[in-house]
Amino acid sequence: MALLSFPCDGQGFGLVRAVRLLLFPLVMIASSPLPAADITVVMDQASLLKLPDKVATIVVGNPMIADVSLQPGGTMVITGKGYGVTNILVLDRAGTVLMQKTVEVQGPDADVVVMYRGIERETYSCTPICERRLTLGDGNVVFDNGVNQTGSRNALAQGAPPPSSK
Repeated sequence: MALLSFPCDGQGFGLVRAVRLLLFPLVMIASSPLPAADITVVMDQASLLKLPDKVATIVVGNPMIADVSLQPGGTMVITGKGYGVTNILVLDRAGTVLMQKTVEVQGPDADVVVMYRGIERETYSCTPICERRLTLGDGNVVFDNGVNQTGSRNALAQGAPPPSSK
């Protein structure tokens, strides 16, 4: 089976052979599937994982990607914080690894519309009416306005005085 085929008319054959030898490993690497994550979480959503007995320490490789919290009954809640892949290690008191899981955090895959205005991006959740949602990767103006509005709304809900308009 030939992945790359070039005519070999004598001239430039050495160069063609060198290019073929250099490209073949890249083609093979690019075509091989990456190993799947043990746990897939949608960003801003949570997933449950049952822990083994005698857990003493839980380590998250990159807490910017996923966060965990321990619940009663040996259950761990994994929350997607940012796009990417990280790992979780569960250790006992002696430092023995009881469990090791790879966690992939993905963006929402259903009922989402992404709109571009030039290089500015806005994301909408359409379930069934489209409403703006804060998503990593949105334009700075859209994202910052959404964060400020959400913060103000949450402060008002907790009884804080409304911000004065100047």
